[in-house]
Amino acid sequence: MAASHRNHAREVFRIEAKAVADLSALLDASFDLAIETILRNKGRLVISGVGKSGIIARKIAATMASTGTPSLFMHPVEAFHGDLGMLKKEDVFLAISYSGETEELLRIVPFIRDRKIALLSITGNPKSTLARNSTAHLNVKVHKEACPLELAPTSSTTATLAMGDAMAVALMKARKFRSEDFAQFHPGGSLGRKLLTTVEQVMFREHLPLVTPTTTLSDVIAIMTKGRLGLAVVQVDKTVKGIITDGDLRRAMDKHKEKLFSKKASDIMTAKPRAIAKNMKLAEAEEMMSKLKIASLLVVEKNKLAGIVQLYSINND
Repeated sequence: MAASHRNHAREVFRIEAKAVADLSALLDASFDLAIETILRNKGRLVISGVGKSGIIARKIAATMASTGTPSLFMHPVEAFHGDLGMLKKEDVFLAISYSGETEELLRIVPFIRDRKIALLSITGNPKSTLARNSTAHLNVKVHKEACPLELAPTSSTTATLAMGDAMAVALMKARKFRSEDFAQFHPGGSLGRKLLTTVEQVMFREHLPLVTPTTTLSDVIAIMTKGRLGLAVVQVDKTVKGIITDGDLRRAMDKHKEKLFSKKASDIMTAKPRAIAKNMKLAEAEEMMSKLKIASLLVVEKNKLAGIVQLYSINND
C-alpha cells in the first residue's frame, strides 16, 4: 500500500516536471518584451491574482522584491475597492490567471489601460481576454494537471511559479544583481550575516592566549589549554611576532621528541602569521580560511592584536 502512495507521488513529479520543461518551447519574444518593460519602468512591479494564482502571485512578488525588483502583491478585489489608488503610471502591472478570463482581474484592466500603466500577464490561454489586452503575455499552458480529477490547479500553478522564477532570474542578470545586494534585503538570514557582518563583530577579543618568545613550552601548552582556541599568539611589546597552533605543537613533537620541553615559544612558532583587518566581511574571512585550509585568523591593527576569528564561529553564526 505504501509503495502505491509513492507511485502516486512519482506520477505527480513526472507530470509537473514535464509541465515546467514544456515552458521552454512556449517562450517567445513576449518574454523579452516583458523583461524590458519592467527594466524600463522606474516604478514597482505590482502582481495580482485570485485564489491559487493569487498565492503564486504573492510568492513571485516576494522573490522579485528580494532580488532587486521592487514588487508588491495587490489583491484584485481590494484593488477594485480603493487599492487601485496605489498604482502609479511608472508601475508595471502583472496579472496572473490561468484561464485569462478571471472576472476580478478583467474588471480592473480598463483602469490600467486608461492610466497607461504597462500590463503584463501570465495565462494558459494566449487568446484569452487578459492576454489580448496585455503589453506582453507569457504562456504557461499545461497539457495535464497532476490532480487526478483534472480540477485542482497543480501543474498549472507549478508552471506559473517557474515562469515567475525565470522572470526574476532574467531581471537579476540584467541588473547584475550580486550576492551582496541579496544580503542587503536579507540581513536576518545566514547569508546576510556572513555578507554584511564584519570580523570585528564576531572575533574573540577577551582573555586571548598570549605568550612571549621566551615562554616555556609547558607554559605555552597551559595557556593554549586555558584559552580554548587551539592556539597561542606570540607577542613582544604587544606587537604580533608569531602564532603557535595545535599543528605547530604536533610538528614540534615529531621533530624534537624528548627535547620538546626544553624549547621556547620562539622555537616552534610560525612567524608572520596570516592577519586580517577588523572591517573585513565574514564571507571574505571564511573564503580565505577555506582556501588556506586554516581554522583561525588573527585580527591585527597596526601590528597589534585586536582579536581572533575562527572558522567554526562563522559557520555557527
